[in-house]
Amino acid sequence: MNENAFPDNYFQRPDESDDGLFYVAPRKVAHIDEGAINALREQFAVLLPQGGVYLDLMSSWRSHLPDSLKPARVIGLGMNSEEMRDNPQLNRHIVHNLNVDPILPFEDAAFDAAFCTVSVQYLTQPVAVFREVSRVLKSGAPFVVSFSNRCFPTKAVAVWQATSDAQHIALVTRYFEESEGWSDIASWQKRSASSDPLFIVWAKKAAN
Repeated sequence: MNENAFPDNYFQRPDESDDGLFYVAPRKVAHIDEGAINALREQFAVLLPQGGVYLDLMSSWRSHLPDSLKPARVIGLGMNSEEMRDNPQLNRHIVHNLNVDPILPFEDAAFDAAFCTVSVQYLTQPVAVFREVSRVLKSGAPFVVSFSNRCFPTKAVAVWQATSDAQHIALVTRYFEESEGWSDIASWQKRSASSDPLFIVWAKKAAN
């Protein structure tokens, strides 16, 4: 399966100019509030293996990993080098535009876990990217995709902007299904009057 399973206009964006220009200036802001960040840390503690090598996909200046995980190494792949250099939890970072090239610059089975935090809405080739994440994960390793109800609207894809929170969960679930190679797809959500909502969809790389 591939992006052809979706209508062509699903992944169009209001601003189709070079993403590198949009992300050239660092944006060291919190994209979700402290309540949602704390909830994300709690879920990371449950979903990610302790002491593993992690891929922070579409990384920025914070990864929100709880100290209890004690990862062996965290590799960030994102759009802005200055943001990632300021991320105290990254051991290494790589500037890479997944919308231009969805192929990840890593060997097969290089990671014990991967996560993508509040950025999946910007992927124009999500099925290809999810397939690549599966390739670089070890068998049984989790890929944790989290999101809220906010975005940079000019760069979010059309299908994301036209759908509800519940439909976003269904959409990310379908990304996993269409990219194949995944098992145990699951979702979780937290809604609170006092903080931003948080939604997570995750799956494990299927056994070879």
